Formats: sequence, C-alpha cells, structure tokens
Amino acid sequence: MSIKVAPSILAADYLNLEQDVKLVEKAGAEYLHIDVMDGMFVPSISYGPGWVKALKPKTNMVLDVHLMVEQPERYIDTFVEAGADILGVHYEATQHLHRALQQINEHGIKSEVVINPATPVSSIAPVLHMVDQVLVMTVNPGFGGQKFLPETLAKIAELSELKTKNGYHYDIEIDGGANDETTKLAYEAGATVAVAGSYVYDKVDPAAKVARLKEVTK
Repeated sequence: MSIKVAPSILAADYLNLEQDVKLVEKAGAEYLHIDVMDGMFVPSISYGPGWVKALKPKTNMVLDVHLMVEQPERYIDTFVEAGADILGVHYEATQHLHRALQQINEHGIKSEVVINPATPVSSIAPVLHMVDQVLVMTVNPGFGGQKFLPETLAKIAELSELKTKNGYHYDIEIDGGANDETTKLAYEAGATVAVAGSYVYDKVDPAAKVARLKEVTK
C-alpha cells in the first residue's frame, strides 16, 4: 500500500482554495493538512477554526488539523466542533500532554501527538498507546519550503519498531521537506502519511505531484 498523501493548504492559493482542494482530492490525496499557528509557539500566524468549518462541506478528505499553538488544550473543543477529523498537539506545547490527548479522544475523533526535530521518541513513549497518529516534524515547525532533516529518519524507524513490538495502531506522519525522494526514504523507514505543501502546490501540476508520491511508495 502506498503512502497516504496530505497536501498542506499552507502552500495553496488562498484566493482559489476550494479549487486547489478539489484538485488534490481528485488526484487521490486522502488527507488535507491544516496548520494552525498562533504566533507564539511558532513565529507565523495562520488559520483559525473558521477555516476548518468552511472546508468541511467542500471535501471528503480527512481534515488533518495540526495545532502549533501554546496550550493547545484551550482550542481542542473549538476545532472539534469546527469539523477536525484528526487533531494533533505538540509534546513541546503543553504541560499536560496526556490530558490534552484524552480530551481529543473523548470527542471520538482521532488524536495525534507531534514531536519537533530535537525531541526524542522516548519523550512520548507514555502516550503512544492512546494515539491514532504520531507526527514527526522533519523540519523545524512554522515555515513552509524548508529542507528535510535526514536525522529524523531514525525517529520514524524507532516509532515503526515500537508500533510493531507493542501492537500499537498509530499512523506515522511526516511533515516538512517532503518530495518524491524524501518521502520514499521516510516510507521505507516506516512512515504511512506524508504532508506535502510546496512540493504539491508548485503552481505547475499539483495532481501530478500527488500521483508521484504514490508512485514512489508502492
């Protein structure tokens, strides 16, 4: 089975967003990745729950909402109500990670724990049993267009090994610097979902880029 592709709307055309969303959905992308940034946890500012609510009726793709915000537990209920299908919180952003993930799980949607490049997998070992997805940041969070950090491949492999060893069910997602070469490497290490922003939405042929990611991970 090829990798699941999650185009990031961070790189899409905001004035023609519906068109860009339908284009990648038609091409076979399973997820739509929505980066929520608060200007505090990361320097940039992006979407609020209104964007998620507006996108929900426009697509059948899974809305993969990545909270890059301080104290994400403050916003979980709001984004669930807006229509998030997967909600991700950073290990580094909350003092109460278990509680935040429990809060997501209680809503009956999929929970995700996220780790930055410098955070070891051992930091999230206590919560791996309760999540549906683990997101490994393969660049430093906050900006699109960065180069993939090859040292993160070891963390993907470690998560894949722990998943098999313990019978966990989580997907392993990568975010940052994804292209056909880096996605293939991540897939071989154990990744099952790839977030791709600038690579897909290159203004040339987004559909062909989604197809290419599928092709190299068969």
